[in-house]
Order: sequence, then structure tokens, then C-alpha cells
Amino acid sequence: MPQRLAEEVVTLVIKHRIKAGAESRYEAWLKRTVNMAQGFPGHLGVDVIGGREAGLQTFTSVLRFGSVELLQHWMDSVERHELVAEATPMLADGDQTQMHPLNEFWFTPAADAQPPRWKQAFVTLCVILPLTSLLPIFYGPLFKAVPWLGGYMPSTVVVTLTIVLLVVYLLMPLATRLFAPWLQPRAAAAVLQVSPSISTAPKDLK
Repeated sequence: MPQRLAEEVVTLVIKHRIKAGAESRYEAWLKRTVNMAQGFPGHLGVDVIGGREAGLQTFTSVLRFGSVELLQHWMDSVERHELVAEATPMLADGDQTQMHPLNEFWFTPAADAQPPRWKQAFVTLCVILPLTSLLPIFYGPLFKAVPWLGGYMPSTVVVTLTIVLLVVYLLMPLATRLFAPWLQPRAAAAVLQVSPSISTAPKDLK
């Protein structure tokens, strides 16, 4: 993956607090919105986190796009403006959005508080340690076949770059979802990974 793309990936955090009685209509709206966003260039995935705040149901969507420009294209689109206008009567606090670099959401995708540092360190260790042990073995035949690539500096760059890309784009998002009940046991939130082939609306998250 090009380094420029790795640097530009951004997340859009959208938080909605739903008026009492509008939960079912909002969930149907959210499902259509997720499907619509998936069709836009640069869309890399979305997590939906449900909870409660001040007695009302909340939904926080964390969308990932390949660059600021691609995200802005979705934000400025006629389709999104129409969807937001449709949802506004159902929202207690309006459409709240924030844009952040991707790596800010390894452990706290729109959460109000971070997990303890030692838990973050443990999960990070679980993800990185196997990679540092296995990748040199995996690349061994390549380094032998291409002697200049097997030198200390080139091999270090190859292994390190592979670890960074795997951790940021694949393994850390998976690990944080897997460990979510342990990282933030009080959050009482369901995290749903919505893929292009599966349209998922949040269920009862109370």
C-alpha cells in the first residue's frame, strides 16, 4: 500500500442521540445510509457502536475513507445531505460529526474514555509480537533469493513496513473488536462491522 495513502486515511465519527420512539425508524435509516456510503469511492469500512446517554439511545458510526478528499466528497454529496435532512427530526442533538486520523481509533472509536494504558499495551503486544517473530521467517526465502534485499537495513525496512501496514489496516481493528468487552467492560455497546456484502442494522442494544 502506498505510503501516501497510509498517511491520509481518515475516520469520520458521527454521533446521533435518538429521540424516544424513533429508534426503529432511525435503525432503518442507518442501514440505508451505511449501504449508500459503501458505494462511494475510497470507503474502507464502518463500525456502528450503540449505547445509551441521558436515557436516550445513541448510535456512533465510525467511517474510514482513503483520504480527506474522498471523505469530503461523501460529506458534500447530495445523497448525504438528503439523508441527514431525513434523519434530523429523529435526532435529539442534531448531526454531530468529527474527523480524525485513522490511528486515533485503535482503542477508542468515539468512546468517551480510553481503556487503561496497560490494557492497550497488552493488546498491542499480542498483535505485534507474533509478527516480529514470524515475518522474518516468512521473508527468509525472499531474502536468500535476493541477497541485496536480505541486508540488515533493507530487510529491516521490509519487515517493519509489513508490520505497520498489517497492524494499522487489519490486525489492530480486529483485535480491538475482539477485546472490546475486556478493554471497556462498562461501555455496554455493541460493535458491528458492516461489510459491502452484508447489510447490518443495529439490534436491541439496551
